[in-house]
Amino acid sequence: MPTRNISLTPEQDAFVHEVVTSGEYQNASEAVRDALRALQQRRKEDALKLRALRLHIKAGAEALKHGDFTEIADRDLETYLEALTETPR
Repeated sequence: MPTRNISLTPEQDAFVHEVVTSGEYQNASEAVRDALRALQQRRKEDALKLRALRLHIKAGAEALKHGDFTEIADRDLETYLEALTETPR
């Protein structure tokens, strides 16, 4: 397995020490590998969210181009947005 030397802040070092001492991980390498797996997962999720956002933006732009939209007065915007986020009963 490749070896790397890394620098940690005192807070990060204390955290690694804490999770190893508590028995969550057998050693610092295990803890750091788990943190890297979490970072990889977060980056994948962020990429998927960005892709979905771009698709929604594209769909919205197409809807605008075709006149498929509803105009909302400034005074009604908050009520309109709240209605969109309400869960159906």
